[in-house]
Amino acid sequence: MDFRNIYKHPLLDDKNYNTIREAHKVIQFVRGEYLLKHGDIADEYYCLENGLIRSYAINPQGNQITTDFFGKGDIVIEVSSVFLRIPTKENIQSLEQSVCWKLTLSDFQCLYNTIEGFREWGRMWMSAALFDSKQRALSIITDSAKERYLALLKTRPDILLYAPLKYVATYLGITDSTLSKIRREVSKG
Repeated sequence: MDFRNIYKHPLLDDKNYNTIREAHKVIQFVRGEYLLKHGDIADEYYCLENGLIRSYAINPQGNQITTDFFGKGDIVIEVSSVFLRIPTKENIQSLEQSVCWKLTLSDFQCLYNTIEGFREWGRMWMSAALFDSKQRALSIITDSAKERYLALLKTRPDILLYAPLKYVATYLGITDSTLSKIRREVSKG
């Protein structure tokens, strides 16, 4: 795994990347396996080398609602649980055979406290994650279902190729039948 693509920052040098790599441990997940379950407190996050993973929550009606997808090169994390040390309300599940590189919270803190470029990368990553979260929340409110689908098609076509459509529908905040209708409209041009 090339950690330079995940932990991109101009202050990081070869020595830093070697230290970062040594702190990670490779782990594989089979299809359907959970990385994190509702009620657990996460003690690590993962860099996804290959595969597809999703996070989801259960609504009051008992339905699984997909909250995020993670593909190659993404960081698989439940931020609140890892950094605030609180039980998660989400589940994180592998949708296919996945290879990840695990970084424990204690190893993260060591890197964060000893490598300036890692610390600066962490601040940048958290800012970007907060921005993305806000944009997604606004999109659910202000964009039509078709606009949300087209945005996903443009930015994350891998999700539409490999994730089950029922998960994609809940991620977009629509029903399976609405997603099918949108897909038909888009394919007709």
